[in-house]
Amino acid sequence: MNQTVAVTGATGFIGKYIIDNLLVRGFHVRALTRTARAHVNDNLTWVRGSLEDTHSLSELVAGASAVVHCAGQVRGHKEEIFTHCNVDGSLHLMQAAKESGFCQRFLFISSLAARHPELSWYANSKHVAEQRLTAMADEITLGVFRPTAVYGPGDKELKPLFDWMLRGLLPRLGAPDTQLSFLHVTDFAQAVGQWLSAETVQTQTYELCDGVAGSYDWQRVQQLAADARCGSVRMVGIPLPVLTCLADISTALSRLAGKEPMLTRSKIRELTHADWSASNNRISEDINWFPGISLEHALGNDSNLLIVFYVQIMPDDFVMQLHRF
Repeated sequence: MNQTVAVTGATGFIGKYIIDNLLVRGFHVRALTRTARAHVNDNLTWVRGSLEDTHSLSELVAGASAVVHCAGQVRGHKEEIFTHCNVDGSLHLMQAAKESGFCQRFLFISSLAARHPELSWYANSKHVAEQRLTAMADEITLGVFRPTAVYGPGDKELKPLFDWMLRGLLPRLGAPDTQLSFLHVTDFAQAVGQWLSAETVQTQTYELCDGVAGSYDWQRVQQLAADARCGSVRMVGIPLPVLTCLADISTALSRLAGKEPMLTRSKIRELTHADWSASNNRISEDINWFPGISLEHALGNDSNLLIVFYVQIMPDDFVMQLHRF
């Protein structure tokens, strides 16, 4: 396999870390962007376009032996919005990769939510994309990564939650014994780079988390937060009727502002699901990847992180609405 990798979602929180990891490994990266960007690295080429623009996708994958599809839709007020990007856009990219005649590996960044497609529009769109990409891949080796809640420096969506934690308050969604899992963004980017660098890979679906034994529940998160701030943290359970009301408010305000909402009634079912535990066993066996940063380690070694959730666990819209409530 040559050293050229095409990447979508490169300007996002996770995508930036993936690009950095690939560049360190010596890959040449061709990255999709909606806006013009300066070429500041000889090994990084920006290709202007979108998942709807088949011409730009052909340009993106030209000469690339691997594709990392990190772009995705996480906000929306109806199912069609998720389907258009997460399903149709993914298939457009796979088609371009196949037509290039050069691509050998395709890594689809999905979500742990795809394990339960019945929970939300987002979860279902990721699940459907996985199924249709698998059916379409043919000779291309398809890897599917299902990361759990990804966190780390640079995720600006989380600042409202940081503010709450600094005040010693942890809003809880779902039952106290809900099983949660987390993954530091640098570990995730390392997994992507390691899969691409592996001598051989197989078509497979992988869950990824920080590997902490027993995963997490809300009480454990509360204790980690208290240790990080050297003070008590009060946990407040948010009743389902309140969540539903906040989702309706969030949806209405977002639509008035011409934006897509993060918190919707569909998303609530996902956020309050009882089991988001995950296992690294399969990916560790296949490519010898092991995470190095637990949530406790991250909190204890980064003064900028009080407590960290990825947007799927605690969206900023929710925290802002909770503040108003």
